[in-house]
Amino acid sequence: MAARKKTTADLADRLLKCYASAVHDVLKGMGHGNCVLPSAIRPLDPKIKVAGEIYTISGRVDRTLSKHETLLRWARVLSKVPAGKVIVCQPNTYAIALMGELSARALMVKKTRGYVVDGACRDTDFILDMRFPVFCTHNTPADIVETWTPDEHLFGEPVTIGTVTIGSGDYLLGDRDGVVVLPKEKAAEAVAETERVVSTESDMRKSILAGMDPEKAYLKYGKF
Repeated sequence: MAARKKTTADLADRLLKCYASAVHDVLKGMGHGNCVLPSAIRPLDPKIKVAGEIYTISGRVDRTLSKHETLLRWARVLSKVPAGKVIVCQPNTYAIALMGELSARALMVKKTRGYVVDGACRDTDFILDMRFPVFCTHNTPADIVETWTPDEHLFGEPVTIGTVTIGSGDYLLGDRDGVVVLPKEKAAEAVAETERVVSTESDMRKSILAGMDPEKAYLKYGKF
């Protein structure tokens, strides 16, 4: 188990040094072009990236619950999610925020690598000060109280965001360009190939800055 955790963390750290557009190009070349989440999902802070192994959660609107029931269920979510993952949430609503300051602090204590939601966030000034990686579609002050419930029996099960189906154990990389998802069975290969591509692009960049003709640069490096 210790070796497994080390391998997972190492791959996540390597992925964090890459960038989303390069990973996309590699996955597309591997036959996994449907890997980009909707462009509406953006980082709260464009300077902060997120990368790591995914754990999925989902939920739905439920207006029958009391304030206590709503908050207790959400607290249970924060208790149950495993440490060291990127949490991907499909809340199935855009009306309320599915991340806020106290939740972000609780996840940071668990060494969560970041949070990606197909929905809203609130308390954004606090989260920005914390430098906790959050990617979301928009912000709203509206909360989950008496409005939303997690589907606890589906935690860790695949969710779909846009056209991309995401499973726990997959990996993702998010930066200011967007979020790209790496299938778990191809993640290690894709990261290694992206590292090679990034190195090639670095050499090409130096050649262009040194005055190499763009056509010659393309023919030499096969990139642009």
